[in-house]
Amino acid sequence: MSAPLLDVRDLEVAYGAVTALRGVSLSIAPGEVVALLGANGAGKSTLLRAISGVVRAKRGEIVFDGAPISRLPPAQIVRTGIAHSPEGRRVFPGLTVAENLRLGAAARGAAKAEWLADRETFYDLFPVLRDRMNQTAGTLSGGEQQMLAVSRALMARPRLLLLDEPSLGVAPLIVRGLFKALASLKAKGMTMLLVEQDVRMALSLADRAYVLRTGSVVLSGTAAALRADQVGVAAAYLGTHQGTKPI
Repeated sequence: MSAPLLDVRDLEVAYGAVTALRGVSLSIAPGEVVALLGANGAGKSTLLRAISGVVRAKRGEIVFDGAPISRLPPAQIVRTGIAHSPEGRRVFPGLTVAENLRLGAAARGAAKAEWLADRETFYDLFPVLRDRMNQTAGTLSGGEQQMLAVSRALMARPRLLLLDEPSLGVAPLIVRGLFKALASLKAKGMTMLLVEQDVRMALSLADRAYVLRTGSVVLSGTAAALRADQVGVAAAYLGTHQGTKPI
């Protein structure tokens, strides 16, 4: 078995006196899609922020491609090959679609010919962005902004893509198109860590999944096993599941 691309070991993160993550461990192999499931406040977004360096771990270690990154600043983490598409999209509303994408490439110092070629790739993945390329991001629909946020992260040419709630506030038809595009990226070998409230959609894309509750992993297993264990997943969400149970 190949070494994990990402290895999170006994991670603890606190906001002041409030502990958001309690001894979380997980790993992702190259080319794998892993889903993070759990109710609001379970610690899913905090884990992504810790991996991308936006928040600092109190204890534990984050190792990417064999090297510790827990103490690196976010810009340096991007350069190691991790890109984060955050919850709520957070595009630059006063900039055009094309300008937002250009900023995504700036993190790796891409030459103009490189980022223009990459931009065309993502226009092909999300054709509506090509139609809106000169439109300011703030005037896009929620679904279009989500496509832009994902594309902007991909412009950094990451080896690991962190996706936080891509379906949040997006119409069901657009969600299906978005997940079809993510499946296309998976087929090309993109490694992803996906936070998602839509359990069915997440498990349709993922290879494996972890369920978080109050900052701890309470259930983990293959996506197929978790799809077959709806009672166990529901119990993990509701707090009636006892202990971590790999399946």
